[in-house]
Amino acid sequence: MQAYSAWTPPTGTLGAIVAEARDRAALLKPNAAELSESAASVPPAPSLATALQMDAVAVIAEVKRRSPSKGWINPGISAVDQARSYETGGAAAVSILTEPAHFGGSVADLIAVRDALSIPALKKDFHVDPIQLVEAKALGASAALLIARALSPDLLVEMIDAAAALALETIVEIRDEDELIRALDAGAAIIGINNRNLETLAIDPATSERLLAQIPPEVIAIAESGVQNRGDVERLARCGADAVLVGSVLSAAPDPIDAVRQLAGVRRVRRGR
Repeated sequence: MQAYSAWTPPTGTLGAIVAEARDRAALLKPNAAELSESAASVPPAPSLATALQMDAVAVIAEVKRRSPSKGWINPGISAVDQARSYETGGAAAVSILTEPAHFGGSVADLIAVRDALSIPALKKDFHVDPIQLVEAKALGASAALLIARALSPDLLVEMIDAAAALALETIVEIRDEDELIRALDAGAAIIGINNRNLETLAIDPATSERLLAQIPPEVIAIAESGVQNRGDVERLARCGADAVLVGSVLSAAPDPIDAVRQLAGVRRVRRGR
């Protein structure tokens, strides 16, 4: 166990969204028994970890209608049609935003995509309560996102353990060395490095380059935010990224199949080897 700085609640944009997420989580609790029954009976979902450990850098393609940093990206996007295009283009997995107010997503998007695709689906949201993980499992997600900055150290451990008990994979998202230590201490098997500071919305592409080398080779490492083209994927591959998560560029692309193909197939360079 390594030392890390004292955690403080998130501020700025992230702080506001987390507060709203807690309210949404509270609305799920009256249906906890029903959600638990559904989670227990849902068929097994395809493994995200397996999908991200191929010879090429895996592309996690995200369906994103809008974001706090960019505003509307593609308001009329069909989650199913977009996700099918991603799969055709060679995406290893899809990320489905279910946060409604700031990203224009919904759980209906996840249900529809899960029924239509064979590749893993990530439930991308601001998960701050274990009940949301039960919901993710019940919806058929392969994995759920956990944002380290949004969760206290104790709650991060609780959420990872709760997901494991559900046989639900998690991506623990970090943005600095302190959060990386917390994620590793909590037992994270998949770590996403977000180049964007979700409190200020500022983006620093060097974040992934700096942190990738510090992630043990047995942990899957994903670079998030700021990937624009194949050159970016090649650069991140040289730094040791196992996967990239790409949203805005793909969601705005006139030909999402070709857009994914342009990013896929970059040879993976394993860290520590």
